[in-house]
Amino acid sequence: MKFFRQTFESLRFAWQALRSNILRTTLSLLGVTVGIFAIVGVFTIVDSLEKNIRQSLAEIGTDVLYVQKWPWGFGGEYQWWKYFQWPETSYSDYKFLAERIEGAEATVVMDFKGGLTAKNGNNSMDALLQGVSYEYNKVSEVTVEKGRYFTPQEVDAGRSVAIIGAEIAENLFPSDPDPTGKSFKIKGLKYMIVGIQKKKGKSLFDIAGNPDTKVLLPYLTFAKSFQNRVENSVDIVVKGKPEDEGQVELEAEIIGLLRTKRGLKPTQTTNFSINRPEAATKAVSGVFGVITIAGWVIGSFSILVGGFGIANIMFVSVKERTNLIGIQKSLGAKNYFILFQFLFEAIFLSLIGGLVGIGLVYLLSFISLGSLDIILSTQNIILGLSVSSIIGVVAGIVPALGAARMDPVEAIRSK
Repeated sequence: MKFFRQTFESLRFAWQALRSNILRTTLSLLGVTVGIFAIVGVFTIVDSLEKNIRQSLAEIGTDVLYVQKWPWGFGGEYQWWKYFQWPETSYSDYKFLAERIEGAEATVVMDFKGGLTAKNGNNSMDALLQGVSYEYNKVSEVTVEKGRYFTPQEVDAGRSVAIIGAEIAENLFPSDPDPTGKSFKIKGLKYMIVGIQKKKGKSLFDIAGNPDTKVLLPYLTFAKSFQNRVENSVDIVVKGKPEDEGQVELEAEIIGLLRTKRGLKPTQTTNFSINRPEAATKAVSGVFGVITIAGWVIGSFSILVGGFGIANIMFVSVKERTNLIGIQKSLGAKNYFILFQFLFEAIFLSLIGGLVGIGLVYLLSFISLGSLDIILSTQNIILGLSVSSIIGVVAGIVPALGAARMDPVEAIRSK
């Protein structure tokens, strides 16, 4: 009980010492403030960017394989002259795979076309068109808030139906809360709305296009209306079955089937690419890893300066209160009481600096950075406070030990 009471007294002495030297306290914590702001700020921005990118990557599918002409390049030499000679992946490639592949939960064909305008009377809006096959909602997120998804009959027959984004619905039908069942036009062609996607909002990265401004059409409808032919350059997406542990066997099956379809001999090189969204995720994580290290380096220099500043102030504080230390010891104060008194003062200094730095990052989250939402996570707050506490302990331990080991007689005699 006595130990806890004396510990509390040490806390009180430390707090009073900081309050009595406001200017010195403020100056000594600036270094820690800048350091914690740099570290927590970089971590927060990196986390926010990474979250945004991962959400965008989720829209192009997770645990899926993209069969395409061009490979996705993430570093290294990109042999474009080699890939340029390869044939385009076509609708017939998709049909061949869809009819024969055994290790897939879904095989999807899709294609895009931008620069088109959706119209309803005097209302219009630029839209991105995407033609998809029926199982598209199995490989990518399609959150239909009003209405429904396509039926197999609508997709197979190439009917003029559409699933539109929330912004398109708001612009084309401003006074109608639910325009499902109604029609709009693109290039003079009429399409009936069967579903409206849930509003996503602005995003920094829309890898697959913003669903709020997108029009989904059955692939056959899209190809005949906007590509003039079904046999066109397309993207083929294959999703493995849930019970499969990996995609290696599925990839091998795709390669074998498509090589057979294209009549490639065993000695000939495969002339198509199989791309994985996970590769993009790894590349992004690598870039953010470098940025995070840079944040640690920049912040560490500031924290180092701040730590030396706190240590210097603590030495001065011990010197100023040497006589008081002697009096306290002569009245029975234990060494740990003196040690805690100065150690707590150093930790308080560092924690206050850290809290100010975290507060600045929090204020940064209110600044508009376009579609990027800066979110200060609990994890980063804990990181900032932990680093601050460690700096306080490291900077204050030597002066505190010096104060605790003083001879009371010599301390009282000092001026």
